Amino acid sequence: MDRGPARGVRERPEQPDTLIAVSAASNRSKSDKDPAEWLPSDGSYHCTYAATWVGTKLRWDLAVDDAERQALLGLAEDCATTTVVYELAP
Repeated sequence: MDRGPARGVRERPEQPDTLIAVSAASNRSKSDKDPAEWLPSDGSYHCTYAATWVGTKLRWDLAVDDAERQALLGLAEDCATTTVVYELAP
C-alpha cells in the first residue's frame, strides 16, 4: 500500500527548466546579477539565456528595471530566431 510521503516530508515539485548545473566559479560570478550586469561567458548561449530570463519574468509577473530592459532589448536584436516560451504560474 502506498502511503505517500513520510510524515513531515513535502513532495518535491518538478524541477523548473531554469535550473542549470554550473561550476562554482560561474555561480559566484553571476551571483544575483541580471542580464544588464552579467551574461554567460559562452556567447552562443546568450539568446537561450535571455529567452529563459524573459520567460521566467513573464511566468511570475516579475518587474524589470530600465537597465535590465535595455540589456534584454539589445540581446533581442541578435536573437531574432529565438522564441520566449512560458506558462503563467498557477
